[in-house]
Amino acid sequence: MTGLCYALTVLIWGTTWIAIKNQLGVVPIEASIAYRFALAGVILFVGLTVAKRLQPIPLRHHPYVVLQSICLFSCNFLCFYIAETLVPSGIVSVIFSAATIFNLANGMVAFGQRPSARILLGAAFGVAGIVCLFWNEAAAAAFDRNVVIGVMLALLGTWFFSVGNLVSVRNRKHGLSVTSVNAYGMLYGAGIVSAFAAIRGVEFTFDPSASYVGSLLYLAIFGSVIGFTTYLTVVNRLGAAKAAYMTVLFPIVALTISMFFEGYQLGPLAALGLCAVLVGNVLVFSPVPRLAVFTRRFRL
Repeated sequence: MTGLCYALTVLIWGTTWIAIKNQLGVVPIEASIAYRFALAGVILFVGLTVAKRLQPIPLRHHPYVVLQSICLFSCNFLCFYIAETLVPSGIVSVIFSAATIFNLANGMVAFGQRPSARILLGAAFGVAGIVCLFWNEAAAAAFDRNVVIGVMLALLGTWFFSVGNLVSVRNRKHGLSVTSVNAYGMLYGAGIVSAFAAIRGVEFTFDPSASYVGSLLYLAIFGSVIGFTTYLTVVNRLGAAKAAYMTVLFPIVALTISMFFEGYQLGPLAALGLCAVLVGNVLVFSPVPRLAVFTRRFRL
């Protein structure tokens, strides 16, 4: 089940960029994010209620549900969406892949978890691979004020995402179900984004076109209801450090799709990056024999 959740998350979140591209333009960013999570929250809330699986959340835990919604269902998306209007998406992908490093650091601070050298090495390979994959795009970006702001927003969004992972672990340890917390949290997130939009004086509009509505449904149902449920399930089963390696694999899925449908060509540096990502995945998830065992078996 954990493997299935892992694969589903990578596949779904590796394809959401197609839908997000159709969300940008006519409708303000804040409105699109609010629509997405309001719809996702209602779908999840109603579905769990009908299935009699909606867990009542005690009032004392709601501040942590709100905190999770701030980190995973509102502020992080505001940062990423705005960042992508200022810098190339490849740069945002490179920064987001650093969630593996953020999760390791935050896990040490919050829970005293000391990551193994193998996981640290795997994370380093993964981030280095993403840098290689998007090096040309990053190098071509003009270094100006907008780029600096975009990079800072992407870093802030990644930090929010990482903290949200740890808050989810906290909520699960207190007996709160992932799906019920997501149902409440997504509705909270839609409200937070709407409040932010109201403060900025953003007017909510809607695009009735098939591309916008279709992408909104995909992002709400697959990207949010299913994607966040499977991702946070992996977080709570494998730990935030290992689960965060998925952020390295999302761009791989996106680039694979681009190769088939948009004519993207994998150059030597990008191919090296892909190999590094795969090596990192093996290091993070596959058991590696200890050096002492290795030397005993292969002693000259």
